[in-house]
Amino acid sequence: MDAQRIEPDLEVVRELREFGGESFKRCSQCATCSVVCELSSGDGDFPRKKMLWAQWGLGDRLIGSLDPWLCYYCGKCSERCPREAEPGETLMALRRWLTSRYDFTGLSRLFYRSWKAELGVVLLVALATGFGFFTYGMSHGNLAAYDGPEAFLPSDVVHVFDWAMAGVLTTLLAINAIRMWWFTVGRDRSLRIPLSSYAKRLYMVPMHFFTQKRFAGCDARPPWVVHLVLMLSYVTLFTLIMFFLHDMQAGPEIRWSVHAFGYAASIGLVVTLIYAIRGRLKKVEPQYRFSHESDWLFLGMLLLVTATGILQHVLHRFGEPMAANIAYVVHLSFVVPMLTLEVPFGKWSHMVYRPLAAYLDELRRDAMRAAAAPGQAADQSPAQAEQNAGA
Repeated sequence: MDAQRIEPDLEVVRELREFGGESFKRCSQCATCSVVCELSSGDGDFPRKKMLWAQWGLGDRLIGSLDPWLCYYCGKCSERCPREAEPGETLMALRRWLTSRYDFTGLSRLFYRSWKAELGVVLLVALATGFGFFTYGMSHGNLAAYDGPEAFLPSDVVHVFDWAMAGVLTTLLAINAIRMWWFTVGRDRSLRIPLSSYAKRLYMVPMHFFTQKRFAGCDARPPWVVHLVLMLSYVTLFTLIMFFLHDMQAGPEIRWSVHAFGYAASIGLVVTLIYAIRGRLKKVEPQYRFSHESDWLFLGMLLLVTATGILQHVLHRFGEPMAANIAYVVHLSFVVPMLTLEVPFGKWSHMVYRPLAAYLDELRRDAMRAAAAPGQAADQSPAQAEQNAGA
């Protein structure tokens, strides 16, 4: 049999470099990264094999792999690499590249390859949103009234807008998540995953969403509790806005039944933001040595939304409705691009893809174990089962 000749796809190699993979060509396949990785399965191929695929630009294999999402970038592989090939940062670049492949709109690809384009689109959407809210407020309400019959931005109007925006966000994320499923396990005919397995393992999605539980197996920073605090804070604020906006906006008296949760969530966001920004500024820990432009835009957007949200709340409580309304318009102006652009197409999308990858990886392992076990399906030969189990 003639040996199969694999030609490197230089276009994929070039793209990976544009997405932040600057050093993977230095990899000599010594497997040091696989030895020190505490999440490696012991077969020596993670993350070494992904470094090889990146060097050769094997796009089809990379897009079908879940491994880049199962890396939590503790940085040990990059610290120990004798060639300074930065495998941790390479897997980060692979996650950006995969995000662009899952996205059917092409926006992720545009954003990750040009921070100027990303910033321009964000500012354009923010300006359009701010103009729309301000125009509506001036024509339907009173700038000097924060709530009540003459409210500049009535809570019921904002509430309808929030639900419409949530519908758009959910649709975009769902389509991209389905594309991720198709590329990784859906189109793999060697995998036979029954619907019962999908239901049985579904608990893994929220579990990994909140905790990134696999990170507990890494003897490295940052602690997984930082992610837990961030996600609990984010989900708490999202829930309050989607279901309790009227109580949140009423005042100026404080309704502790809802505001207590809002205060706790705001503190959580501020603390985790300071932690992340401090790490990227000091650049001591390996996962913070390299910061892609999208990382800073993500942190900047979250900081701006958090700060303006706190500001409008404080101004309202201290009896400054006009200033509170202006701060509220600025707040909403950046909430919209953050939720409709950054969450489905930028760094925030990782909070969907990472837990989904852990879920799909477990489904794949279940299917392989079932195929390798006695009593396999009659139309599957033992050789096929062995091949699937070792894939």
